[in-house]
Amino acid sequence: MTTAPITLREEQAGRVRQYLWTMAVRTACFVGAFFFEGWLRWVCVAGAVLLPYFAVVLVNAVTPRGVSEADTPAGQRRLRRELESS
Repeated sequence: MTTAPITLREEQAGRVRQYLWTMAVRTACFVGAFFFEGWLRWVCVAGAVLLPYFAVVLVNAVTPRGVSEADTPAGQRRLRRELESS
């Protein structure tokens, strides 16, 4: 069972957590831009501007899922026939 892929729900929950953490860092960058001076302020500004792009790209980089037979039209027809015959 160690090679079983994670469920879609677990994958989505992980993606949401990753996005929320990235946006929390972005918020910290916004706040830090007001309190820091010099180069650190510009690092915070750059983080606040660039993090949304990277967050979306990272979160949308999903692992491809294998296509099961039930996902094909022929597999769906077979499944429907099996359910109707039961």
